[in-house]
Amino acid sequence: MPVSAIVGANWGDEGKGKMTDVLARHSDFVIRYQGGNNAGHTIINDYGKFALHLLPSGVFYPHTTNILGPGVALNIPSFLGELDDLIARGVPKPSLYISERAQVVLPYHLLLDEYEEERLGDRKYGSTKSGIAPFYSDKYLKIGVQVADLFHEGRLRDRIERALTVKNLLFEHLYQKPVMSLEQIAPALMEAGDQIAQYVCDTSSLLHNALKEEKKILVEGQLGALRDPDHGIYPYPTSSSTLAGFASIGAGIPPHSITQVVAVAKAYSSCVGAGPFVSEIFDREAEELRERGGDAGEYGATTGRPRRMGWFDAVATRYGCRMQGATAVALTLLDVLGYLDEIPVCTAYEIDGEKTHKFPVPALLDRATPVLEKLPGWRRDISSIRRFSDLPANAQNYVKHIEDWLEVPVKWVSVGPRREDIIELP
Repeated sequence: MPVSAIVGANWGDEGKGKMTDVLARHSDFVIRYQGGNNAGHTIINDYGKFALHLLPSGVFYPHTTNILGPGVALNIPSFLGELDDLIARGVPKPSLYISERAQVVLPYHLLLDEYEEERLGDRKYGSTKSGIAPFYSDKYLKIGVQVADLFHEGRLRDRIERALTVKNLLFEHLYQKPVMSLEQIAPALMEAGDQIAQYVCDTSSLLHNALKEEKKILVEGQLGALRDPDHGIYPYPTSSSTLAGFASIGAGIPPHSITQVVAVAKAYSSCVGAGPFVSEIFDREAEELRERGGDAGEYGATTGRPRRMGWFDAVATRYGCRMQGATAVALTLLDVLGYLDEIPVCTAYEIDGEKTHKFPVPALLDRATPVLEKLPGWRRDISSIRRFSDLPANAQNYVKHIEDWLEVPVKWVSVGPRREDIIELP
């Protein structure tokens, strides 16, 4: 069977967790392929409301095998705490594996992230202080620690000692903070290795066998296309590729196995963190949309920070869908817009007096202002509707306009926070 990728078309916070939860019902495997616990996927089901940070969004289905791939930034205490919380709240222990090639978020990654944001002050990037940038820096500097290293004490100690040579120079001379010692880190990591040993395996072989057996596989991305370090709003992206194209690397599967890419986009826009956000709105207009949005308002699943709010940005979302290679779009939170008489949509940008439909490079993005069109609202609750033809005409028209702007078919429309609040288009 082909592999499907669930990815974000925008800045993150699009509702990927819900869509993965919906599609995982018919999947054998769900794989997280990048990022760490620096973002969250919110899922509401019969067990309650959950914000998953590291666990794949298929953990609520007993038939689904969940995998943290080699591209994931593994914070072991966060992983274990999240799993314990899941079980404490009545969710059956999921089938779960961790790639032996995944790398581990270490204590000095967390401190370096915190200290650098502190040093930058007003120039900070809005990090969640989860250690992600220092983690990926070490990975590509080749001084990271793989999960497999946790079971080889000599190798583990050597790798940490080498890394601390540089880290302690930064702690002492750049940040004026206490240095760290090998003994502060190595014994705790060995113990952490013992705690996760039951989940560790060669996940690439497991998945290649699953492909041979024609199992149904979902790969789940974190954040969205505009947070990609190569194609996003640099220097405000995350530190790993958020694109479906990276899924084959981060999951350990052949590129040609991914045949469906579902780009998730909100019916309006939201953003957590710093960086350009052309369709952003402010004050009472933003506050009302924020409070109506989502299940309990638009606040970051990881940080709790109020999300920045904006109208649907057709320029950014079309670009995001293109970079993701989207074959279908899942449009979420359409129900939220039911309070509006007219719904503004950003259909173009104006830069230095010229109108453009092209998403520009970051050097020009700061100068862009939104060109807004207004579509008629529907002024009613649509959360109980399950067929597209039963939506108010203006709601159908809004979705069709988005489909035309994006040049990708909208296959799912979410009209509420729960997994059953979904309309699948033919």
